[in-house]
Amino acid sequence: MSADTLPGGTASPDTTAGVGLGPVPPRSVRAGAAGIAGTASGAGARAARPDHEAGRGWRRGLTIAALVVCAVVFLYPFAWLVSASFKPRSQVFDNALIPRTFTLDNYVTIWQSAPMALWIANTLVVTVLATVAVTFTSAMVAWGFAYFRFRGRNLLFGLVLATMMLPGAVTMIPTFMIWNALGQSGTLTPLWAGNLFGSAFYVFLLRQFFLGLPRDTFDAATVDGAGNFRVFWSVALPLCKPALVVTALFEAQASWTDLMKPLIYLRDSATFTVPRGLKAMVDQFGFGGEFHWELIITASVITTVPMIILFFIGQRQFVEGIATTGAKG
Repeated sequence: MSADTLPGGTASPDTTAGVGLGPVPPRSVRAGAAGIAGTASGAGARAARPDHEAGRGWRRGLTIAALVVCAVVFLYPFAWLVSASFKPRSQVFDNALIPRTFTLDNYVTIWQSAPMALWIANTLVVTVLATVAVTFTSAMVAWGFAYFRFRGRNLLFGLVLATMMLPGAVTMIPTFMIWNALGQSGTLTPLWAGNLFGSAFYVFLLRQFFLGLPRDTFDAATVDGAGNFRVFWSVALPLCKPALVVTALFEAQASWTDLMKPLIYLRDSATFTVPRGLKAMVDQFGFGGEFHWELIITASVITTVPMIILFFIGQRQFVEGIATTGAKG
């Protein structure tokens, strides 16, 4: 009789029920084996985790390095410009980023040879008026398209956007003829008054932000007795502050650096803006094609610095407005 067979032909409990599978280990043995396998797999996962973290660290390092390179590429021209403004004429185009001979003569010459303070004041007036006008009127139009429901709303909004397709050169001559007929040619008025009619781009930008705001907030204000303008002024505008900052910064930069309109409308140096005055200085300090680049560079620094300061003041709201405006709607 086989050792695996009990009397009566009954199979031993230690043998398998199948054919050719061998003995089945006890439950405790199987549990121990499973625990060992789990421990081994956990150890393998922990061993793989440092490799994954190392790969992520490399990617982070490469990203930071790429950003640093981009920052250097974009900042170096301005750093060179500032450095050259403190150099004498003979050293303007040398390769030294730090001036070998530090001088303030360029700034003194600029301030004495041109009414720079007056030009800055004119530019500041134009920039403030243009920025306030276009931001407020564009916000009103955008609010109307976003909040009110009326027949033909989408058609009218499409017509507003269609005006973005018209190049500025197309309307330049008719606009000049209008301002000239009104007796405003040669004044600062044409440089900012046109912004009272808003801007299609800013209307689109602000409308997208308004569409992302909860409508229940405005309906609740209406139920409380607020009129349409009160809802717009007291509820909608405070909620869209980031988008307003984006609009204001865009327009301030455009108005501060605008040269085309001053070239068309301004003839007297007493009404020049900074870019128009800079153009006059290029003509003034050029002798036989040889420019006094140290003075032109210095005037360029004076023109650029205010916009950099303005951006740093509003950069947090600017970034927030760009991100949320692109995500809403």
